[in-house]
Amino acid sequence: MTDLRKVGWDDRLAAIFEPHGRSGLFPARVIKQHRGRCRVAGEKGELDAEISGRLRLSITNGSESPAIGDWVGVEPVGQGRGVIHVVLPRRSAFTRKTAGDLTKAQVVAANIDTVFLITGLDANFNLSRMERYLTAAWDSGASPVIVLNKADLRPSLGEILAEVEKIALGVPVIAVSAADGFNLEALKAFMAPGKTIAMLGSSGVGKSTLINRLLGEDRLRVAPVREADSRGRHTTTHRELVSLPGGALLIDTPGMRELQLWADDRGLERSFDDIAELASGCRFADCRHEAEPGCSVLAAVEKGALDPRRLENYLKQRRELGYLALKQDEKARRRSEKAVGRRMATLLKEVKRYKPNYQ
Repeated sequence: MTDLRKVGWDDRLAAIFEPHGRSGLFPARVIKQHRGRCRVAGEKGELDAEISGRLRLSITNGSESPAIGDWVGVEPVGQGRGVIHVVLPRRSAFTRKTAGDLTKAQVVAANIDTVFLITGLDANFNLSRMERYLTAAWDSGASPVIVLNKADLRPSLGEILAEVEKIALGVPVIAVSAADGFNLEALKAFMAPGKTIAMLGSSGVGKSTLINRLLGEDRLRVAPVREADSRGRHTTTHRELVSLPGGALLIDTPGMRELQLWADDRGLERSFDDIAELASGCRFADCRHEAEPGCSVLAAVEKGALDPRRLENYLKQRRELGYLALKQDEKARRRSEKAVGRRMATLLKEVKRYKPNYQ
């Protein structure tokens, strides 16, 4: 039996779950995902759980499927097994677009309080990638924290911290070294009992080593990165929620080769708040900050007050999100047209069936 409070249960969730409890379901949290299979922890202990047929049919996009960190209603069906009948509403979710051309969302971690955005201070270091993760993090509803790992590779941290703080805009920036334990205490300020932290970053940034340090044991497998570009192999192949010694909960995820955005303008504007503030001084309300006269953003670039790389990345993300919105609208229109077509086909069948015969 799992103490639900230790995996993040609270009075708000209890009130939401009450009608499902009356129907015979038990609350549980998804603590592990691997190749579409879930393991949940709840009042009946840990169970290997599958999605019910009715729930599967009700899912209209990938983001509605149970994800690591989700709270679900489960029916035990045998020794160590259960069926998930309902997913409770999420209070936060870090979401990305699935790889490839398909316009589908994938929830990487749900019901999280804090997102540790991990980057390595080796060849992995990339400001534009950090800005991309920040956009997704602000859109998730959780609070981001930038964690600069491998501080042991940088003899002078002052300059690099100042560089990152310029794009972080109020987000905590913490330099650590998982290899030697440097400054790990600074992370514990975000690890209150019952709080959930998602650890996200590309392959090779040292997430597994960092988690082992926080756990106080070598539970996760680690592997060296390539010296040429500091890229790592996927040592983590599944998503898992683990309990830390102090009572906080940590979601470990596989490293991301790429992060395709699934967000809206709110996450983008929050991540690039400095550009949004400058834009308020543009001559035209619909200024695109590309070639318009009287553009305060372009003027700031010319004066050296705004890094042109930052503006370029902002425009790139805005175009990406605009294209995503168009694809979503097109997909919704096609679904609507198909639904209308099905209804018309049903009506025609009914008309033919009951049409009077006057012969």
